[in-house]
Amino acid sequence: MSWRLAAAVTAVPPESTQQALGYPSLFLLVLIGALVPVVPTGALVSSASVVAFHQTAPFALALVFVTASLAAFCGDAALYWLGRRGMRSRNGSRWLEAIRSRAPEERLTQAQEKLAEHGTAVLVLSRLVPAGRIPVMLACLMAQWPLRRFVRGNFPACLAWALTYQLIGILGGSLFPEPWEGVVAAIALTVVIGLLPSLWRRVRGTRPA
Repeated sequence: MSWRLAAAVTAVPPESTQQALGYPSLFLLVLIGALVPVVPTGALVSSASVVAFHQTAPFALALVFVTASLAAFCGDAALYWLGRRGMRSRNGSRWLEAIRSRAPEERLTQAQEKLAEHGTAVLVLSRLVPAGRIPVMLACLMAQWPLRRFVRGNFPACLAWALTYQLIGILGGSLFPEPWEGVVAAIALTVVIGLLPSLWRRVRGTRPA
């Protein structure tokens, strides 16, 4: 009986094993990254897309897209719910303090102005701009948006975010024959994209008046 079990285990295709472990891991990591904004979730999605691009299994890229967008949506909804709970409580909340500490005053003011002008459309842009999600989420909290209104606007934002970083992964996977080379290229590209806003702010700050 033991040799039959061993033969059955070794007969499982490597791609099936990767999918069985990869998609739940991707969901969990993106979910954690949405709750604790220090995990590079964009690089995770791009790397998973590179691996899926080189797989022969059908719908691998579609499963990465669904997994990433659903995890981001659930994480954002949970973080916003915790933020609303913190605003209603007398002593505040650790989650609300964590959100507030990652939103500079200048960016928070800009997010509030954009939110007042454009409403839920700002949520889509905030997901695509690096480090733009937290200030806009905090602006929604300060505007006392109900959870239903936030998740209704955040759903297309998560779809657009997952699609954008998946396209980066597909680009990296198509440029290199080996998956690890595409993963390195995708991670490097996401790092560059993440650094562009801060570099742009530094350039604007150093311009003469």
